[in-house]
Amino acid sequence: MKKVLVLFHSQSGQLESYINSSTEPLRASEEVKIDYFKVEPIHKFPYPWSFYSFFDAFPEAIYMNGCEIKPLDIIEDDYDLIIIGYTVWFLAPSIPMTGFLKSAQAKRLMKDKPVITLIACRDMWVMAQEKMKVLINNVEGTLIDNAVLTDQGGSIQAFVTTPRWLFTGKKDPFWIFPAAGVSEEDISNSRRFGERLVNALQKDEEKAQQPLLKNLGAVSVNGKLVGSEKVGTRSFMVWGKLIQKSGKPGSMPRKLVITLYAVFLVILILTVVPLNLLIKKLINPFRKKAIEQSIKYYEEPSGR
Repeated sequence: MKKVLVLFHSQSGQLESYINSSTEPLRASEEVKIDYFKVEPIHKFPYPWSFYSFFDAFPEAIYMNGCEIKPLDIIEDDYDLIIIGYTVWFLAPSIPMTGFLKSAQAKRLMKDKPVITLIACRDMWVMAQEKMKVLINNVEGTLIDNAVLTDQGGSIQAFVTTPRWLFTGKKDPFWIFPAAGVSEEDISNSRRFGERLVNALQKDEEKAQQPLLKNLGAVSVNGKLVGSEKVGTRSFMVWGKLIQKSGKPGSMPRKLVITLYAVFLVILILTVVPLNLLIKKLINPFRKKAIEQSIKYYEEPSGR
């Protein structure tokens, strides 16, 4: 009997749907015992978010401060495989998941264990996964696979559909925009990951701590966005530090700086971002090799 541990934090329920679909074959197998645990912060984050509560979480997310987590009632500590499901907050893993991965319990569970990450988010997740690699390495786990589902509709439309979803809870299609989030079809099709894992576990392939989800379309990097993520991360670090220095979460001085940042962000999106996209479109043909190398690196370990 193989033992699999699934850990995740889902606010809207989308990630949980992905987790359930992709691991359904494992649940159905008589040769696998699978345990699910929701990572929950002691002080719950709101959903839908309000404007200030959303941006108030920004500095702690980008600096990966984490938060206090409710202890997980996990008795078993010798799992054959660990699956971590997470969403991306400000180009970093969500605060609750970061908080858990910095805990002593995480190190006890994940030390020397093969780990698979499952991500459901917009198409900008690469920098978050780089940070997740560090967190997993710090608890001495071994990342063997990554499988990512991204929002339908593309980057431009997500600038509208994602904020609407976050601040109102509405994800239905409207006007010229598709539904927010990952498509139901992509979530349903993710069961292919579980089918491959069942087969791999039957053959003890997880013991080699090598990728198990190769050639399943588990991950696809948009190389044109990697540079934007790196620039965004640097900008987030600067503003995140300014917001942290302005005061404690919820304080009026902090809200004032958040307001300034929001204005800056809107101006950036309306002016610099379009210009940046145009410049990249012009120079990308001359950077084809560098972009391909970048894509190859960030798509590891699961490839295409």
